Amino acid sequence: MNLSETERIKFAIPSKGRLMEPTVELLKKAGFKFRAQGRNLYATCTNYDIVFIFVRADDIPVLVQAGVVDLGITGSDLVAERRADVATLLSLGYGQCRLCVAVKDDWKSDSLDSLKDMNIATSFPNMTEDFFKRHNVPVHCIEMNGSVEIMIALNLAHAIVDIVETGDSLRDNNLKVFKEIGSYETTLISSQDMAEDPRVIKIRRRIEGVLVANQYSMLEYNIHENRLKEAEKITPGFESPTISRLDSPGWYAIKVMVKKSEVVQVMDSLESIGATAIIETEIVNCRL
Repeated sequence: MNLSETERIKFAIPSKGRLMEPTVELLKKAGFKFRAQGRNLYATCTNYDIVFIFVRADDIPVLVQAGVVDLGITGSDLVAERRADVATLLSLGYGQCRLCVAVKDDWKSDSLDSLKDMNIATSFPNMTEDFFKRHNVPVHCIEMNGSVEIMIALNLAHAIVDIVETGDSLRDNNLKVFKEIGSYETTLISSQDMAEDPRVIKIRRRIEGVLVANQYSMLEYNIHENRLKEAEKITPGFESPTISRLDSPGWYAIKVMVKKSEVVQVMDSLESIGATAIIETEIVNCRL
């Protein structure tokens, strides 16, 4: 396939690393059928006009900005580091991380000024320089690829700036978070020219439907009319609950969306006012 000639939407996704598997899983839940196999550089979607292109996550912002691809999924930290002029369409809710300044465990000062004129090793030179400039602290930024934690032990740097997820890697290398630069997560981006394209909007809506579904459960229960108003206060729903009259006089069946994080407490509250047959059902996809 000549990718430059195809009329399909060109959609770049990570070819490896921590973002690849959840990205592929999300796209398949959104209804896009394709096969991500081995060292394949691209995969054609069999039920939508998309060709998925597998590239390094840190190259995706540049490819999208240049219009080489129409859409991409990558970390918002990488978009910021590349200073890419792209449209951010949707935050995807996974791949959360922090960009932090880290120093030795025994570093005494808690002032950023203590790093003045020091060497800082990082894979994020642009964001690092911007951060220290904002705080008027001159430093020597050393750009590195891959793991930077070892650079302090090798006496190349006095501090590092790196992505922190759990903090385990820092602790393993006798380092600690000194200052936090920002928080980031995986995002759906497009070129500025394609942001309002109807095909792109439909793709975004499909993905958004999965993300919303991940946050909610469907709750069904029966309630007597005497307690209906109380029940509606407990479960107001996304807009309003679905209410159906039962054959038993004075009883109603309620169907309503509830945030997954609140389901157990909501069920307790409903039971306390006499609700029966309270059932939680998983929502796989939705459009709101």
